[in-house]
Amino acid sequence: MSLPVIVIITIAGYFAALMLLSALASRGSDSRTFFTGGRRAPWPLVAFATMGAAISGVTFISVPGMVAAKGYAYLQMVLGFIVGYAAIAFVLVPLFYRRNLVSIYGYLEQRFGGSTYRSGAWLFFVSKMLGAAVRFFVVCAVLQLLVFGPLGISFVFNVIVTIALIWLYTARGGVKTVIWTDALKSFCLITSVILCIYFVARNLGLSAADIPAAVASHHTSRIFFFDDPRSAQYFWKQFVAGVFMAIAITGLDQDMMQRNLACRDSRGSQKNMMVSAVVQFFVIALFLMLGTLLVMFCERTGTAMPAKSDELFGMVATHDAMPVAVAVLFVLGLVSAAYSAAGSALTSLTTSFTVDIIGAHRGGDERRLSRVRRAVHMAMSACMGIVIIVFYYLSEEDAISAVYTLASYTYGPILGLFAFGMAFPTRPVRDRLVPVVCVAAPVLSWALTRLLSALWAYHTGFELLLINAAFTMLGLLILKPKT
Repeated sequence: MSLPVIVIITIAGYFAALMLLSALASRGSDSRTFFTGGRRAPWPLVAFATMGAAISGVTFISVPGMVAAKGYAYLQMVLGFIVGYAAIAFVLVPLFYRRNLVSIYGYLEQRFGGSTYRSGAWLFFVSKMLGAAVRFFVVCAVLQLLVFGPLGISFVFNVIVTIALIWLYTARGGVKTVIWTDALKSFCLITSVILCIYFVARNLGLSAADIPAAVASHHTSRIFFFDDPRSAQYFWKQFVAGVFMAIAITGLDQDMMQRNLACRDSRGSQKNMMVSAVVQFFVIALFLMLGTLLVMFCERTGTAMPAKSDELFGMVATHDAMPVAVAVLFVLGLVSAAYSAAGSALTSLTTSFTVDIIGAHRGGDERRLSRVRRAVHMAMSACMGIVIIVFYYLSEEDAISAVYTLASYTYGPILGLFAFGMAFPTRPVRDRLVPVVCVAAPVLSWALTRLLSALWAYHTGFELLLINAAFTMLGLLILKPKT
């Protein structure tokens, strides 16, 4: 059986499972359950789903490949994620539940005013659209290489088909569907990575007991980097950036927080956050371990490393020396990660655009709201497809770096707005000028990174997020209301 056929069968089987789960989860759904899941989801289910939600197709592809150049430096950032999740659980979650928010950006309207609220919503829209497109682009590119390309099908048609499938299973159920499909994704991801580790290790002649020592002794398994503060891999830069990156791209992201706001109460949501953070650390460690084994396979067989690190996992998984099961597991893990993440992004984009940007929920007419929501959902799907195609022709950077670089620019002002609001709970701002601040902060951050590089050869990593947030807060302090 040829590889394209195997891939198509695997995708068809997974999609059938998604549709069945979506049909069961969406029974009795309306606009309220689309946006919040009715706030009846049990926290253990949400914790398992949230862990998977944080692991996209980019993680599945890019993390194993990055070990060749960066070792296990990413774990330094993931350690920071745990601290960031704690801040989300015990600071942001009680705030959002206390204010009974459908969209978390409603806080900005209550604290600052309409212009700030719309600024936060638009920043999220751009951030999530670009981030989700980058993540899903990786999957479409791999499917193009494995399936559509060999069959003579264009990349554009590839994107149209995959986006249509995702729209189909998220169109009705919303957050309820997202939570259950994320749980399925988590199961598939963990199963795939563990079995891939087993098969690659067996090909290398390693037993289960041999794997830890073999991985630990390999040059790619270095975790901590304390020697060069100017390096992007320096521990404190990675760790601190991880703390605030988690707060920004999870705690201040409607996509991620819509799951947590679906819990019955804030206490359940807090349990979910902390459990998912710890489990995520160990799952990422498994991906990095797999990456070392993939590099060892290339060294053992004399296989040249791919030009792009993101191609390493797929190249080894489909190698003639590997059993077909590895290719199937690779596709299953990749597709489960991608479909779930893209479906979740479409749901959150639909929620934010419908609620925050056009305010369709304010009329109280369920029939009209449902009609608007469906139209927005369709428009978000089309927009994502267009962005994926554009990124396909422009991208040269490894995908996970691209995701976090984009997040540093677009989530920085969101982090600054929320941080200012909570640090100065009564200080007024000039609400109508906040959009200017939110545009100026990323521009100034970009200029500062170029200046630091030119003058001191300082490589700005993910701390760019903090610089961006600091410029935003500074702008809000400067622009005092007229007395």
